[in-house]
Order: sequence, then structure tokens, then C-alpha cells
Amino acid sequence: MSDLHTLFLLLLLGAVVGLWLKFSAGRDRAVREARRQCERHGLQLLDETVGLRALRLRRVNGWQAIERCYGFDVSIDGDDREPGRLWMIGNAMTGLSLPTVKLVSPQEAVASLLATASTSNVVPIDRQRQTNNRPH
Repeated sequence: MSDLHTLFLLLLLGAVVGLWLKFSAGRDRAVREARRQCERHGLQLLDETVGLRALRLRRVNGWQAIERCYGFDVSIDGDDREPGRLWMIGNAMTGLSLPTVKLVSPQEAVASLLATASTSNVVPIDRQRQTNNRPH
């Protein structure tokens, strides 16, 4: 009985190591794909880190396949950090989610700044002093 128990534990350990190696190789492929997509879309892949976020079953051509979702951070202009997602089945990318850039004309930017300034709830110090110094 002890030999059967030891054999079972060794098989279980081998399966765990095999799965770890398979997921590690999949993560390496996801890092390469994320880097390639960021270059293609003009984004910067931050920290060169891609992490497994989710697993789900998906039907492809009548067969069930495990789809892996990897998350990573990108930067649009170097001053921000936005989330990105990459879905893969095997070696193939099946989905991609990247942040979008809203292009604003200079006129729209100025109008937005003026609108924000006029509706601001910040009271300038000079106006505050004038209000408080009035005779009652």
C-alpha cells in the first residue's frame, strides 16, 4: 500500500511540475506578444511584466479549449499607467484590450481648460479677503 501511495504522490508532483512549465512557457509567449502589440500600437510596455489573470473554457471549432487571460500595464505618453489585457489559446492570441487615446484639437483643449476654470469651486485668496474685509 505504501508503494502505491508513493507512486501516486510522485505522479501528482510530476503533473504539477509539468503544468508549471507549460504555464511558464505560455507566459513567455504572452510577454513577447504583449511587447509586439505595444510596439504596433505605439505604447510602452511597463515593467516588462505580464501576469496570468484568469482561465476560462472556450469552444473553438466544436472543441473545448482553455483560454488564458494575461494582464499588463502600458503607458500612452510615459506619464501614465493604464491596464492592458491579452487572451491566448495555445500560441495564438485570441483577444486584445488596450487603452485608447482621445485626440483633442488645441481649440478643444483651451475650451475645456476655460470651462473647468470658470466652474471651479476654488475661490482665489484675493476675492476671499475682499469678501471678509467688507464692513457689516
